[in-house]
Amino acid sequence: MRTPEEVAAMLRLHALGWGVRRIATELGCSHMTVRRYLEAGGWTPAKVPPRPKTLDGLESWLAERFRRHRGNADVVRQDLQREHGLRVGLRTVERAVAPWRRELEAEARATVRFETPPGHQLQIDFGELRAAVGGEPRGKIYLFVATLGHSRRLYVQPFRHERQSAWLDGLEGAFRHFGGLPQEVLLDNAKALVTHHDPETREVLFNERFHAFARYWGFRPRACAPYRARTKGKDERGVGYVKRNAIAGHSFAGWAALEAHLAWWMREVADVRVHGTTGEPPVERFLRDEAHALRPLEGRPPFRQIRELTRQVHADGFVDVDTNRYSVPWRLIGTAVTVRISDGQVHVFQAGVEVARHAERHGRRERVIDADHRVGLFGASKPPPAAPSAELLRPLSEYEQLIGGGW
Repeated sequence: MRTPEEVAAMLRLHALGWGVRRIATELGCSHMTVRRYLEAGGWTPAKVPPRPKTLDGLESWLAERFRRHRGNADVVRQDLQREHGLRVGLRTVERAVAPWRRELEAEARATVRFETPPGHQLQIDFGELRAAVGGEPRGKIYLFVATLGHSRRLYVQPFRHERQSAWLDGLEGAFRHFGGLPQEVLLDNAKALVTHHDPETREVLFNERFHAFARYWGFRPRACAPYRARTKGKDERGVGYVKRNAIAGHSFAGWAALEAHLAWWMREVADVRVHGTTGEPPVERFLRDEAHALRPLEGRPPFRQIRELTRQVHADGFVDVDTNRYSVPWRLIGTAVTVRISDGQVHVFQAGVEVARHAERHGRRERVIDADHRVGLFGASKPPPAAPSAELLRPLSEYEQLIGGGW
């Protein structure tokens, strides 16, 4: 194959009247090559027939499997060998799926802004950072951040950990701060809240206690898509804003000073700044549009003072609560019951009717039995009535004297 410069020389010499063979001799090539370029009128790339590829015809199958396996080319390679009998290298598969990898990366970055109506959604998350608190120069702080979806009003509460109790206390603090309840709470897939979330079917199994918390307060929990924390972008940005603005560069004499600083910051800074998206101070948008849309708290006590659980009655007629065992009527063996713990009492309900009540035990592995729950069970009977007191066990002679005479 000749270069474009050589072909241009062929055309110039031919224009000067040179013959094909003379040009071929001058340029050191075949006269057929010269003739071909002269007929084409210039340089043209060589036509190389495409080589057949091992994965030709499997484009749609590769695209479906690549998406199913969330971009894992090696798993696609294993499927190729198992289902199609094709043994190819990982690099071959990676070249074949390269266009779809770019699409997946673009989809992961793409975010469509979703505006929620007033009172509809609260987004929650935790942020972790280090700051000087109480003389500890690099103490770890966990910041619970809640953001109302419509007004963008923030609530921040610091904790020393990120366990479930912190999530629940943070949510209740947000409810009190905003003075009402949203319809739904959007959250990340934290282990303290979500037991399982299938990324394909989007089936979500919430932690049992968190689900009871949601029922108690009457909101709908909603987990964002796995590996897609930006689904709740308002709160993701809110966490970063709190870290950079409320905490950055500050030191605190103690935990109380940190809490007081955050309360001041929410009131004097976060509530009144002009939000970049809405163009309004969050507190103004909240008072005008969202405050009245939140459902009232109705004076409910904190959830951790009232716990509600679902339990299965074991074959021995007990239900388990915090490793302790409480009896219920034996006829309920095998049924599901609702257990409510409040004011030091354990209440057991079946179909909305209270069937058992015990004093709450605070030890471990204790058994609490009400003998009435065993009445009618083979080998068990109701305890005999208590013996009469000694005052009632008088000699008959005393009664004879009172009524006058004997028999």
